[in-house]
Amino acid sequence: MTQQRRVTRIAGLLVLPVTAALALAGCSSTGSGDASGGGSNSFSLTYATSNNIESPFEALAKKYMTANPDVTITLNPQPNDTYGDTLRTQLQAGNASDVIETEAGSGQTRSVLPLAKAKFLEPLGDAVKAMIPSGSESLVTLDGTVYGAPLGISYAGLIYNEAAASAAGITSFAKTENELLSQCAQATSAGKTLFVLAGATVPNAGITASIIAATRVYAETPDWNQQRLDGKVTFAASPGWKNTLETVKKLYDAGCFQAGAEGAGFDAITNGLTSGTNISFFGPVSNASQLQSAAPEQKFVAQAFPPATSSDKAFGVASPTYSLSINAASPNKDAANKFLAWVAEPEQAGLFAEVSGLLPTTGLSTMDLSTTIYAAVADQIKNGDFTPLANSDWPNASVYDALATGVQGLLTGQSTVESVLASMDTAWDQ
Repeated sequence: MTQQRRVTRIAGLLVLPVTAALALAGCSSTGSGDASGGGSNSFSLTYATSNNIESPFEALAKKYMTANPDVTITLNPQPNDTYGDTLRTQLQAGNASDVIETEAGSGQTRSVLPLAKAKFLEPLGDAVKAMIPSGSESLVTLDGTVYGAPLGISYAGLIYNEAAASAAGITSFAKTENELLSQCAQATSAGKTLFVLAGATVPNAGITASIIAATRVYAETPDWNQQRLDGKVTFAASPGWKNTLETVKKLYDAGCFQAGAEGAGFDAITNGLTSGTNISFFGPVSNASQLQSAAPEQKFVAQAFPPATSSDKAFGVASPTYSLSINAASPNKDAANKFLAWVAEPEQAGLFAEVSGLLPTTGLSTMDLSTTIYAAVADQIKNGDFTPLANSDWPNASVYDALATGVQGLLTGQSTVESVLASMDTAWDQ
């Protein structure tokens, strides 16, 4: 397979939902909430897709049907970029699939909590509770009732090309902001850039700021989101959020991003990383395995964005992302519940993690990550030194949009740090 064909194959993986996890794919199919094959054992399943690589949802469905020959699962993949709006429309019209892909939290149109509040989701049984990572209960639970079954944990940080870094004379990744800026200059001198950014896209602009905010906001104040919900803090008055956006601008001004980053799309990331022209990018580390397959001569691993100083705490981003829920209007709830109970079993959780590249929802504290792409952040993951993606429990999707478009404005000079933070507060209070 040529380099260009490999790059084209993975391009869809980087078209991320705002939770920023792997963009999933599947086979083509059509249908509504009525599962083909009929009968109480059959049901339909819908999920987002961006490419032609086998989806973890498809893998689960195939395995379930093999184990249960009397069951037919109708797969209804939908385009990722319109999935949330399409799902809402189908739920409102009463023709959504029986089992639906949702997202933990409340930050986007496909998120569990707003869909549960709108009465679109069916309460789930006790079997799925074991799938919920400790501390993440609030992302899939409303008024004590579980509405989403988390399927994997996405660690978002830097996908770092060690081969490209070595070619630039960088032997170990920066541990502080000053070291980071020095490495930006070192990479530039070698004809590379330390980071590649799809600045013209809302998902990549937003997740870049969110990853930096982990060290600047949530390491010191893990409950910052709750404080904002309680009206105790604001974005505009938060030193951490101000520092986050100032850091984005500082990186841009220092030449840490590639030329034209403010107008770049996802192709800049795939081309830059697989060619070794750019050394790293902000995003879900689950994409690393696909990049590695596309460019076997490179070496992709996870790295954490460094804190401001050596006395500050390094902090990452790790969230339950993809989840499954049951349509409250489904005529096949018994079959759907049996499927989710089966999905909750450890073997299936392992299958989803393997196919998706995500971390499993349970057992992280005892996993040996020393020989995986997560080796550099293994202690951070095991010690729980991470926060859910910032927007996981923001009250509406407009706040994240304000952050992402604000980052774009900072790069083009059309926004200031103060105006971006003010717009986020306005969106929060809508």
